[in-house]
Amino acid sequence: MSLYAARGVSAQKEEVHQATEKLDKGLYPNAFCKIYPDYLGGDEAWVNLMHADGAGTKSILAYLYWKETGDLSVWKGIAQDAIAMNLDDLLCVGIHDNFLFSSTIDRNKKNIPGEVLEVLINGSQEFFDELATYGVGIKYLGGETADVGDVVRTIAVNGTMTARWPKNKLVTNDKIAAGDVIVGFASYGQAVYETSYNSGIGSNGLTSARHDTLHKTYGARFHESYDTSLDEHVVYIGSHKMTDPVDVPGTEGGIDIGHLLLSPTRTYAPLLKRLLTGQFEAIHGLIHCSGGGQTKCMKYLPGNFKVIKDNLFEPPIIFQLIQQASGSDNREMYQVFNMGHRLEIFTDAASAENMIKVGKELGIEGKIVGRVEAADHKQLLLRAGAEEIIY
Repeated sequence: MSLYAARGVSAQKEEVHQATEKLDKGLYPNAFCKIYPDYLGGDEAWVNLMHADGAGTKSILAYLYWKETGDLSVWKGIAQDAIAMNLDDLLCVGIHDNFLFSSTIDRNKKNIPGEVLEVLINGSQEFFDELATYGVGIKYLGGETADVGDVVRTIAVNGTMTARWPKNKLVTNDKIAAGDVIVGFASYGQAVYETSYNSGIGSNGLTSARHDTLHKTYGARFHESYDTSLDEHVVYIGSHKMTDPVDVPGTEGGIDIGHLLLSPTRTYAPLLKRLLTGQFEAIHGLIHCSGGGQTKCMKYLPGNFKVIKDNLFEPPIIFQLIQQASGSDNREMYQVFNMGHRLEIFTDAASAENMIKVGKELGIEGKIVGRVEAADHKQLLLRAGAEEIIY
């Protein structure tokens, strides 16, 4: 059994998919999000979407860092995580404006005071204000903030995002075809709209990232930060403190491992706003490499294709640290973490260059990471260094 499974989590969410397999798949089964007719407006030319997601167990890292250092600002990143994980999924069906967002925050009041809630709520609005300057409009409708200490040990930060959109401006992934190239956009570095270096960690795989990198003393000091029924052999097995500095290429003075693990999930909204308004017809498919990492694309292919990813980004330092600490093989790492890029655009080779150029203007590295070939069944071939992995 993998460490990931031993901690009670699943990269592929097999049980979730089994529980939902009988549900209606919506109008476009291959689209990244479920799309329904326009029940809100009754217009056959429009559709409705609603998406729910959150920061996951990343909030536990914010809790540990805050308890150890007193730095409340890390909670602002958790607010962004909960928003970006909704926003970037909806971006992948072509929506780039006029979103509605409602937050759901469940806390244990004994451990999480009001000052943390203030940072989360105000940080959400600040993020929306920043995105508005790039033409991405999101209205904050409030939400539910509940004290449920019998349910949660610390805090769970989630949200729901809704949109109404015209059918003729949707990306449904049905245009993905043999001959397409895949443009990947880096999850790490520093985009022009980010205030500091982003490790690229996103909001997936944080249960493993936390336990694999942090020292046993965190479990001893903060019992509320983990499931105490777990085998102690998989609980906080790393060698690091949150404040240990890490030498990060391209930065000065290093960054502590806490901030690497807590880097706010990068949103690709400013980039996709420009591409969806300027190159819409050239976008054949969009994939947000979140849960499932580099294998995510296989769920949304419109037919039997072989996807070859043989020019991936070199994994940034945070994933190297996690792999060294956990001993996980490449197969598991690439299906748990994004490993360097979280957005994929399926397009024709002639259009790829301009997409990469737009990314560069926003401080986001992009490159052709792979291609699509005809096949008699769905297959993913991934090259990690000298190793080839087939899923």
